[in-house]
Amino acid sequence: MRFAPRKILLAAVFLLLPLLTRAARPEEKIIAGAIRWDAWHGDRSEVGKAVQRSLGPAKWHGRLPFFARILADDQVRIDGSSQRIMDREIQYARSAGLDYWAFLLYADGSAMNHGLEHYLSSARGRGLQFCLILEQGQWADAEAASRQLERAAALMADPGYQRVAGGRPLLYLLTADPASQAWGAHQSSVAMAQLRSLTRAKHLVEPYVVVLDFSSSRASRVREELHADAISAYAFQRDGTNAPYSQLAREVERFWEECRSTNSAVVPIVMTGWDRRPRVERPVFWESWQQPNVGLEKFYAAPTPPQLSNHLTHAVEWIQSHPAAAPAKAILIYAWNENDEGGWLVPTLNEGRARLRAVHTALRNAH
Repeated sequence: MRFAPRKILLAAVFLLLPLLTRAARPEEKIIAGAIRWDAWHGDRSEVGKAVQRSLGPAKWHGRLPFFARILADDQVRIDGSSQRIMDREIQYARSAGLDYWAFLLYADGSAMNHGLEHYLSSARGRGLQFCLILEQGQWADAEAASRQLERAAALMADPGYQRVAGGRPLLYLLTADPASQAWGAHQSSVAMAQLRSLTRAKHLVEPYVVVLDFSSSRASRVREELHADAISAYAFQRDGTNAPYSQLAREVERFWEECRSTNSAVVPIVMTGWDRRPRVERPVFWESWQQPNVGLEKFYAAPTPPQLSNHLTHAVEWIQSHPAAAPAKAILIYAWNENDEGGWLVPTLNEGRARLRAVHTALRNAH
């Protein structure tokens, strides 16, 4: 039987339509986000007081965020806990081309949540997505874990929540200190099952869970235990001794390959620096292991803007070169505001917006 030309054409279109639709669909772009650790709320908590004390000496004043005030040579006030300052930070992040912030989520009522709360209440339309970082160590207390997970699931339903891999809410999970006995695989598995159940109840697809650990092998093991999706790190360094930033960047970029070698999907971590000497000189109470002035030689020099831009560019290129290893097409930057540990993008009294301009340079071609 001979087919009429019209029937042949219709049959060809029918067969090719799925391929043509798929080709026309825009590819998901590479997204870059930065960690927010919102301890910068002045005297509203003991944590806020501790970091003010660490950054009090005049030699550290250059790394103070733009909203800090120098009260004396040995005293500062760092209180960014206001809607006005948050709105400015959103503008800064958007101008750099950042796609999202990753907020650490703390217990209800904690001053550490003020940054997230002000972000959510911003009247500027945000234009900047967000996601969450949960801490495995907070899941030892079942009641507290349940409250946190309910809050996390509710936030994932927010239209501004960052999604990856076909619409899945992006969620980072920071592993507990290996020396801690306050958690275990069973508690964490129960917590993850509860979170997945909560998201389904809100008619959401399951979150895309990225396990954060400075050990690629431990991150991969936890990923398997919890049926998570990918691995990365909250921060990464090899205990450099008065080392240049270029060494830190090389070490981090080797870490991406270490993660890939575990056969896990990867979200590459990008380091904006690592220099925690303020905390070494004046230890914070939650780092009970730190003795004053022990380890002052363990730090990396701050990056120049071109060095930071190059490191971020390498992360973009790594994802482009290893699409199977990075299906989320996401980058995590340490950090927006870990100023006392030496990793920041937030404008500072010394550098202004130089680091944000470096980020913009790296990202403008990626987008």
